Amino acid sequence: MFIRRRSRARTAVVALAASTLLAAAACSAGDDPDDAKKLTVFAAQGPDTDLATNTFSKEMEKMTGYTFDWQTTTYDGTTAAEARRILLAGGDYPEAFLMVPWVDQFSQQDLQRYGQQGVLLPLNDLIDQHAPNIKEAFAQNPEYEKLATAPDGKIWGLPQWNDCFHCSYQAKLWINTEWLDKLGLKMPTTTDEFFDVMMAFKTQDPNGNGQADEIPLTSSVDDLLLPYFVNAFLYDPQGSATYPSTLALEDGKVTLQAGQAAYRDALAYMAKLYDAGLIDPAAFTQNRDALIAKGDNAAAPLVGAATALHSGIFVTTYQDDGRDEAYQALPPLKGPAGVQFASYNLPSMPGATFALTNKASEEEQVAAIEMIDHMFPQDQHVRAEFGLEGVEWFPPAPGETALDESLTPFVRVPPADPNVKPANNAWGPLAQYNSNAEFRNGQVQPPDGYERMLFAASKLYEPYAPKDQVFPYWSVWVPEDQTAEVAELTTNIENLVSQSSAEFVTGIRDVNADDAWQAYLDELDGTGLPRYLEIEQTAYDASV
Repeated sequence: MFIRRRSRARTAVVALAASTLLAAAACSAGDDPDDAKKLTVFAAQGPDTDLATNTFSKEMEKMTGYTFDWQTTTYDGTTAAEARRILLAGGDYPEAFLMVPWVDQFSQQDLQRYGQQGVLLPLNDLIDQHAPNIKEAFAQNPEYEKLATAPDGKIWGLPQWNDCFHCSYQAKLWINTEWLDKLGLKMPTTTDEFFDVMMAFKTQDPNGNGQADEIPLTSSVDDLLLPYFVNAFLYDPQGSATYPSTLALEDGKVTLQAGQAAYRDALAYMAKLYDAGLIDPAAFTQNRDALIAKGDNAAAPLVGAATALHSGIFVTTYQDDGRDEAYQALPPLKGPAGVQFASYNLPSMPGATFALTNKASEEEQVAAIEMIDHMFPQDQHVRAEFGLEGVEWFPPAPGETALDESLTPFVRVPPADPNVKPANNAWGPLAQYNSNAEFRNGQVQPPDGYERMLFAASKLYEPYAPKDQVFPYWSVWVPEDQTAEVAELTTNIENLVSQSSAEFVTGIRDVNADDAWQAYLDELDGTGLPRYLEIEQTAYDASV
């Protein structure tokens, strides 16, 4: 459920950008007689794309019979979200929205609110009557339809479906295997063995520069240090800061994992690592720029291990010294009680990236849904997302294999050349509506390619995801009249869990003191945890 976004302060820059966008929108609604055949679309536009002149845009204009009047925002999430909200609040919003989920999109809360206000239009009949490809995708993947459908049965907007296999297991740990080899160590398999390896990284100078400058273990505020290790004590659903909730299921009962006794045991283990100087003191506060600066340290490699979705987050790939190739995924560790889990997150985000407003006429509604529907079949999706055959993508050559070698390869997309400006032929992430497993994993990947490495690494985690404990936040819609209450409870509880967990690990709170742990539990209750679990339980029961 993605009402769990923390509020962002409005800045002067954002306000200026949004007001400029509004002014442009107002000017576009002139007396031009061609306005009757224009479809105004608010969209996120990448730095290498000009949607107005894009060749795929032109194809869609020809197919629909409409000229698109683009109102664009950048890939900066704060700016995009603020611009969208100001448009909707001001009432001068477009006929259609077309967004990128990791930039900005409508949350489930947004969809219910704007749908019940009549601002957003339900898509059910449009899909049924004018979108056979979307209907087929729903039939083949009922989870996709469930993701899109609100409790009232209405589809107020269409989310993207993205079967990114490696994104399903976000809480990975990457360890420096060159350091292991140099010190004669094996890959650790238990929490105790991991402690010993980190101690060796700290004390035995594995980078060979004669200085005690090694950082055994690090992370960032975006990637989260704890979930990988908590999974050796109890299931932790957090993959990254994108999925901050620690809600899980226990025989159908919604629970907060961060309040369990085993969670305390996990924090005690991490406090032991921290007390021994094995955890980077900045791991709970630094951003990714600071993290990768440590991974790329020019004088000598510094990082022994890091938690991240993929290793490129903390060390630049394809470096001349090959240091990036040293980091390999470490499978889930087994804890002292034999617990061994991996976090699972649905890679498709709840909410909607495509939505129609009440400004759209019936003809415009049909044109817009047909445009989205056109991008669903595999061959048309390739054109929409990647560009032109023979330019941005090619048919597979004999002997080339798909990412998932059990699939027949259907397309090869060469890596982008950083020295060549991309052609303006595709919509990129705007077009990822039916990125199912066959589409993503059927693409050709070189034997030593980065995606193939991530695929193999994720296979190490897949067996350890306890599907019976996974809280399906993506299909649990809190009723609209409770969304504001849940949004506040969610923010307060998650902030308390995040801050307190870091304090227990770093010693600000004593995780081994019963009174300190009880005080934390009392704070959770005082923040509204019982009410939060009650609402989530009711919503979950209604979704199954």
